[in-house]
Amino acid sequence: MKTFKDALLSGEFTITAECGPPKGTDIAEMLGHAKHLLGRVHALNVTDNQSAVVRIGSLPVSRLLLEMGHDPIYQLTCRDRNRLAIQSDLMGAHILGIRNVLCMTGDHVSAGDHKTAKAVYDLESVQLLQTVATLNAGKDLAGNEMKGATNLFQGAVVTPESNPLEPQMLKFEKKVKAGANFFQTQAIYDMDNFRRFMDRARKHDVKILAGILLLKNAGMANFLNKFVPGITVPEALIERLKAAGKEGALNCGMDIAAEQVRMIKEQGLADGVHVMAIGLENKVPDILARAGIA
Repeated sequence: MKTFKDALLSGEFTITAECGPPKGTDIAEMLGHAKHLLGRVHALNVTDNQSAVVRIGSLPVSRLLLEMGHDPIYQLTCRDRNRLAIQSDLMGAHILGIRNVLCMTGDHVSAGDHKTAKAVYDLESVQLLQTVATLNAGKDLAGNEMKGATNLFQGAVVTPESNPLEPQMLKFEKKVKAGANFFQTQAIYDMDNFRRFMDRARKHDVKILAGILLLKNAGMANFLNKFVPGITVPEALIERLKAAGKEGALNCGMDIAAEQVRMIKEQGLADGVHVMAIGLENKVPDILARAGIA
């Protein structure tokens, strides 16, 4: 299988999935899920203290996945580090053989499990993208020459269903100008909204992976609608999940995810998909199989 970068740039429909490091040092389940995905995805995105909940760091987990045979996407947020630590970690990622980085501002600590922690935010996502570009050019943020540049393929995130969309598009364009090579979107469910976003996004020379979040049941869908800005699960999908009943809801959610993947691929709506099956990463191959992807 091609590397993530090669697949994207060659025009191949590119598939990534998410790897959430655990809270604690028992990594057996995480590695088991990752092994199950070998050869089935082009890359695994390693989250960085997602939702401001403390977990094993993204960098060591990315290295473990690389040793397993995956092409990891090292996720890096600005919440927990100042610019010295950020640059140090990016150089560290390079010497460890990691070549993909997803640049994010990061959820505020008020959303997580250490609410009294001090949020750093020395940089934000656009500045982080600029930092990667600077290091790739062989200089640090102070303008000092480096003894060996980084070679990182950098990406960013975007929320296509933001309402209003205009502020999100302005940030998207800033990220493009800052050097983003690819984007992973927030979870999408309304394909008409996604088409409208893509009509505008396609004016820029970047690759876009549509975010596919597995719905486990109707309760999860309602939670997303109520508490997660930028995600709208249509009522028709919620009714399908309800009709499937408690025992059949997950299977129904997998069907919905597979239908989305198939539609995006067949209609050329995006350059690939980023499949998020939080805690159920072992279901990703089944979702892809249902979508008709070997």
